[in-house]
Amino acid sequence: MRYALDASFFFSGLVLDGELVTPPSVTEELADLRSKGRLEALLASGLSVVPPSAENLRRVTQAAGETGDAPRLSAADADLLALSLDLGATVVTDDYAVQNVALRLGLGVRGILQRKAQPRRWKYRCPGCNRRYQAAGTCPDCGSALKRTLK
Repeated sequence: MRYALDASFFFSGLVLDGELVTPPSVTEELADLRSKGRLEALLASGLSVVPPSAENLRRVTQAAGETGDAPRLSAADADLLALSLDLGATVVTDDYAVQNVALRLGLGVRGILQRKAQPRRWKYRCPGCNRRYQAAGTCPDCGSALKRTLK
């Protein structure tokens, strides 16, 4: 089994059997001593750090737009998802936005401490005038910042 690791994996004590990969941008997010130590140990035991393809980064951007998770994904999240597509790896993360986009792309998902997210298509509501919209942004009627909601 091949697993693509999010930064949250390096903060946990989860142990996985199989091929472990992560993009360089995820390793750059690791700032504390414990996670850096775990990274070094995993690198010594075979963890691969691989950049994703530009083609699959475009696919991730499109899928995140379709699910409404684009504002919630960091560059490292997008790299993780694109690398997972490149290698056919299961995404290991507790980030629900990453899980949601992964499910949209047909990728396997493995949670760390949280249970696996269910696929969602986010809607947006204006807190000022209560109108509903399909995409994030600003309300064209009253100018309030739209809030993400399930309904």
